Amino acid sequence: MASQIISSLGVKNWTVDRLPELQAKQFVITGANSGIGFEAARMLGEQGADLILACRSPQKAEQARQSLQASTKGTIDLVTLDLSDGASIRRAAESVRILTKKIDGLINNAGIMQTPQLETADGFEMQFGTNHLGHFLWTSLLLDLVEAAQGRVVQLSSIAHKLGRINWNDPMLSGAYNASTAYSQSKLANIMFAFELDRRLAQAGRRATACACHPGYSNTNLQSTGPTGILNLFYKPLNALLAQPQTMGAVPTVLSAAGVEAKRGAYYGPTGIFDLRGPVSDSSVADHARVEEDWKRLWELSEDLVGIEFRI
Repeated sequence: MASQIISSLGVKNWTVDRLPELQAKQFVITGANSGIGFEAARMLGEQGADLILACRSPQKAEQARQSLQASTKGTIDLVTLDLSDGASIRRAAESVRILTKKIDGLINNAGIMQTPQLETADGFEMQFGTNHLGHFLWTSLLLDLVEAAQGRVVQLSSIAHKLGRINWNDPMLSGAYNASTAYSQSKLANIMFAFELDRRLAQAGRRATACACHPGYSNTNLQSTGPTGILNLFYKPLNALLAQPQTMGAVPTVLSAAGVEAKRGAYYGPTGIFDLRGPVSDSSVADHARVEEDWKRLWELSEDLVGIEFRI
């Protein structure tokens, strides 16, 4: 059955100058050393937020901290996190707990795109394992801190979710791997996870909420660090022609995490032609991403794969 929750919720043409002051608000951002995550951290920090940058590379995280210090009014802490490694995720979550007792915004931003066929440390297909399962485990370990702040979980998805399908019989695509198919599947999983998380939070009467967003087609290092061969060559002219700056791509993330207007269970992003760029508003969700039975099925599959019971 398709969900009736997701609809036009009334946010139109949102811009970052509508952000409130964010002193004493705590935001944890995965993959915050570059791209959308870095720009979101900068925007939130300029409004006084305290930041925890959860990044795979300590060196790049430190460089990001140094770059952000000039404009950030709050604190900036670093946590080493590799979302392709369950042990690293658990260590990082414990490190976050040492740094803070509440999370106003848990921003699940980090991701990889169209990589060759690789496996995570736990044997999962790399894109599904990193983009979805890694954040699924990460969120389960920190959700109580989001609840303590009556905060938000923000899941970065993509317009690529519209092309995605969950391969229920072979989610690791071991039978026939395709880099773009794997990426679209992971981005569909991201948006479905956000919707199911928010549905469960609401059903349980929790104060925390969840929503999803996408950056449109933004010029970040995703296009150069993941795809190989012809795909890599394809993105160079395409970026020049179509991509918007990563600063613009970060606006939906900031709206979702800290905008007063943001609503639970929503999906925000650019709404120009094909949602590639343009005004940030309620964005379009593929019909096949609205099916609640599939949300639940993905949740249960993810619990089984990661080996946890995700308690709300």
